[in-house]
Amino acid sequence: MSEIITLIEQIKQEAEQADFPLDIPVYHEAGLTPTQPILYTGNLNSQLCIFGRDLGRDEVFARQPLYGAAGTLVRQGFYYAIHRQNTTDKKLLETICTHLLLTNTVPYKPPENKAYSQKVKKRFRPFIERFLVLHWKGNQIITLGTEAFTWFTIYDKENLQNFWQRGDRYEAKIEINLTTIDENGEKHEKLITLLPLPHPSPLNIKYYSKFPQMLQQRIAQLDF
Repeated sequence: MSEIITLIEQIKQEAEQADFPLDIPVYHEAGLTPTQPILYTGNLNSQLCIFGRDLGRDEVFARQPLYGAAGTLVRQGFYYAIHRQNTTDKKLLETICTHLLLTNTVPYKPPENKAYSQKVKKRFRPFIERFLVLHWKGNQIITLGTEAFTWFTIYDKENLQNFWQRGDRYEAKIEINLTTIDENGEKHEKLITLLPLPHPSPLNIKYYSKFPQMLQQRIAQLDF
């Protein structure tokens, strides 16, 4: 656990090196230092990671990724898959975090919920890489939305771009080698299976109503 605390502190130090877009009023309202990352919640030993874009207001207040409207849909889906019953109780939904890891491309909240630029993602990528390769023990990642999936394109650009053009991309899966460099300059690799889904935002009119069923279909493919 001390190693993950060190990683979180390194992210904070990087955030303090130079300005980047942060929704500072929300952090202050939540009583949280804006440069304090909210890296993950859940179980580092889980076989499954849910990978989103970035934090929203609810996530900052809860100090957890995927806690708002979209995250609630994800949590409800896994709660149903595990217990075979539905619930809207936030405390009960938190219990599914023992089975999952939840994180994002960038561990901060952008102003107006606008996606972070590639420059910002690149700046924090080394830390997310280390987190996924060196700290998380699993190898299955459900990506939520285009931004989350394309974060991985750098590792196998042609294959992932071709995969994303497939009509069955939300049913199919693809393996990639996720790589990172540790603090000693040593390279590490991990074979990861990506299982993309659309982002479950209420604003995603095309897929929002379909998402619960799509998630259940994905869960049926998993070993977690």
